[in-house]
Amino acid sequence: MTIAVIGSGIGGLAAALALAPMPVTLVTKAALGAETSTGWAQGGIAAALGDDDSAELHLADTLAAGDGLCDAEAAARILQGAPEAIAFLERHGVAFDRAPDGRLAFGLEAAHSRRRIIHAGGDATGAAIVKALTKAVAATPSITVVSGTEVRRLLVRDKAVCGLAGVKDGQPFRLAAARIVIATGGIGGLYDASTNPAGNFGQGVALAARAGAALADMEFVQFHPTALATDIRPLPLISEAVRGEGALLLNEKGERFLAATPGAELAPRDVVARAIAAEIARGGRVFLDARAALGIRFKNRFPEIFAICARAGIDPATDLIPVRPAEHYHMGGIAVDASGRSSVGGLYAVGECAATGLHGANRLASNSLLEAAVTGLAAAADIAAAPPAPELALPALALPAASGLATMRGIVSGALGVTRDHAALGEAIAALLPLAESDGADADPAIVALSIAVFAAMREESRGGHARTDFPQKNPESRRRAMTLDAVFAHARALSARPALARSA
Repeated sequence: MTIAVIGSGIGGLAAALALAPMPVTLVTKAALGAETSTGWAQGGIAAALGDDDSAELHLADTLAAGDGLCDAEAAARILQGAPEAIAFLERHGVAFDRAPDGRLAFGLEAAHSRRRIIHAGGDATGAAIVKALTKAVAATPSITVVSGTEVRRLLVRDKAVCGLAGVKDGQPFRLAAARIVIATGGIGGLYDASTNPAGNFGQGVALAARAGAALADMEFVQFHPTALATDIRPLPLISEAVRGEGALLLNEKGERFLAATPGAELAPRDVVARAIAAEIARGGRVFLDARAALGIRFKNRFPEIFAICARAGIDPATDLIPVRPAEHYHMGGIAVDASGRSSVGGLYAVGECAATGLHGANRLASNSLLEAAVTGLAAAADIAAAPPAPELALPALALPAASGLATMRGIVSGALGVTRDHAALGEAIAALLPLAESDGADADPAIVALSIAVFAAMREESRGGHARTDFPQKNPESRRRAMTLDAVFAHARALSARPALARSA
């Protein structure tokens, strides 16, 4: 039985390693471990391993940040998997930072009630994890790495996957596989301002949706409050951990505009992002002030962030750091169960491209790397325990063109940003629907963008990462939503046919 893993961030690497000695083909668009959101993660991994902490406390913080839409059972299961996941990473070469007494060093981030964020290499945690796991993969004989390969379609027979098709080094590529793990990361490429690799537009979500898999929670997009305000793309991230060390947010008048907000600078990310966006919308500017909290210690505590600032001509010890919100993480994605199984036979999803129910409407800081590791291990365990699946003949398929993103970024950034409203969503749906139904280069990213827009239009409330200016209150009957691509198209046509939406378009 052939097993394929698509993507080489922490979720895909962990799944492939955990499946050893079963043979696995790991398919990655770039070089192994390159162009992954994992590699850029600064904040670390949330894990309730301290003496004053517990999985129950971690769960309470996660549920609070998730704003009423977490799947509590799924969240508890993932958070309880932290010890196993951290031990797995350490066995495969990840060296987490330690205190002078040799115990794990814990940092604090927003909306956590305990210091439970563990790092590797200070603020270069993601890079350290990717470096260790790619080295481990390269040393594992059962894993075959196929790099330089863009997967453009999953192949399906009898409602189950049987393979994948794409392009490798400019040539058609097909692989028979009875089990496929999608670990393709996020959707940042759809946005002009994002902290994610620019080419990540939700490819895994599009692949799964076209194969018939249900999608969930697509409207919930998290905007990191403090990306460096610069012309560089993707936008460099100024980690929440800087605020965890006491840095303050000030506007151009020197006012600490979050002072009266519960949690202040360490309020949940959606709250902070909207507050900063409001300051910028009125024509103001926002700065992170680490001078008093860190001063000359900044360079040693956050060497990577210090280097980022230095490239922009900023010395955090003496200068204010200009910041702005940027798309950072997608809470939605491919609907999966406890083992990472999608609604399509043999198809799994792990990490950011999956919707497990852990994050609800708003991700708690540093829960993402933990979720990816835990779900990668869970998917591997489920595949390993299942009886071998027969290899099926691959169906014929005309390979689609490479995807383009220029059209998407204008539509998505305008209508699906920190705040949304009825008119803009209507215009976006009207523009995206024909693109998503076409055979053009825009089709796959348009499918992902249209799904976000339809889910957002149907959620007539503000909750977590989804803020509607025309529906600012929460709906007491709110619940999660899942739909297939056929249902998304049907709802898009119906929404476009509404007189109000038609007028706004």
